[in-house]
Amino acid sequence: MAKSYVSPRYGRMLEEFEIGAVYQHPWEVTVDAGVQAFCAASFLDATPIYASARYARALGLRDRPVHPLTLLNFGLSFSVHDVSEQAIAHLAYIDVRFPNACYAGDTLRACSTVLGVKKANEGERGVAHVRTVLRADDERVVCQFERKVLVKAGGHVAARPASPASTLPCAPGGEGRMPAELERPLDPGKLGPGFAGFFEDFAPGIVVCHDIGRTVSESEHMQLTYLFRNTHPLHFEEPYARTGFAKTRVVYGGLVFGWVASLASRDTAGNALWELGFDKGAHPAGVIAGDTLYAASRVLECKPRSADTGIVTFKLVGTKNVKPAALLDGGADLFADELSKASADKIKEKVFEIERTVLVRKKP
Repeated sequence: MAKSYVSPRYGRMLEEFEIGAVYQHPWEVTVDAGVQAFCAASFLDATPIYASARYARALGLRDRPVHPLTLLNFGLSFSVHDVSEQAIAHLAYIDVRFPNACYAGDTLRACSTVLGVKKANEGERGVAHVRTVLRADDERVVCQFERKVLVKAGGHVAARPASPASTLPCAPGGEGRMPAELERPLDPGKLGPGFAGFFEDFAPGIVVCHDIGRTVSESEHMQLTYLFRNTHPLHFEEPYARTGFAKTRVVYGGLVFGWVASLASRDTAGNALWELGFDKGAHPAGVIAGDTLYAASRVLECKPRSADTGIVTFKLVGTKNVKPAALLDGGADLFADELSKASADKIKEKVFEIERTVLVRKKP
């Protein structure tokens, strides 16, 4: 008997990606102050420019900007519809940057360009490499990044509504890494003391094990998944998730990214002026509700930039259920790239790693 219905599916199998193809993602969302408040309540980030309108205006911005990791989560989630709803895993973050500020009231939309497609040597799977660009109303690029996803191979997504590659361009936002307003000299008297961590307090090799963790709640990770419009069922549909590696709903990576970075913020970003970029990021293991996340940072490089600012690059790592200090005390090589290690050397508690570059105030 012929079926009298259709059952649409989304995303793409490996064979459906073509290098150079552009996908204009259908999501379009206006970010309001409520979104900012909800994300702030979840991330607990100490960076003052994203929390205080007074502080942001003292730096020359017209208002407090939307947090960069809120923007990254929108960009990631918008792209799931076309890129990764059939994906097995998110493999890498590459060259994440935030060239312009985004404000409450801006409407966001995104597009992605396929940069590479490679079938794995074994199994019906392969890697799709895409660049996603997130824009506000006036074509401002407020976030752009590359990522690699592990995708199923062996066919095409059946009964997908028409979602062809676009003939419209998906141009990146140039080489800029921060708003032009932040190029001007600072007036320390208008900024206040901030938290710990001026530029002079950092030096290559310093390791900070951030003491406080955060336990992931089921309701929170699912609400944020919906808020950001991430449509991969692994994150919210229990029957689907039971067929996966964790046998339950898995927290999607962008949220883990945001929480780990925020756990580090009081010690490393309390005097940060802007997130200049993230690179070489990965999720070596998954996170589920009930796991407790911890963070550690290692200073990789410090470079003076101007009379009142410098640039600090950290290796940021996240662990689950065991504090980084305990792993280091046990001899773990916590800051080495996890995915390049031999199986016997891998740290099963390590769930996130990335290089993070931040514009930081010098001491007044």
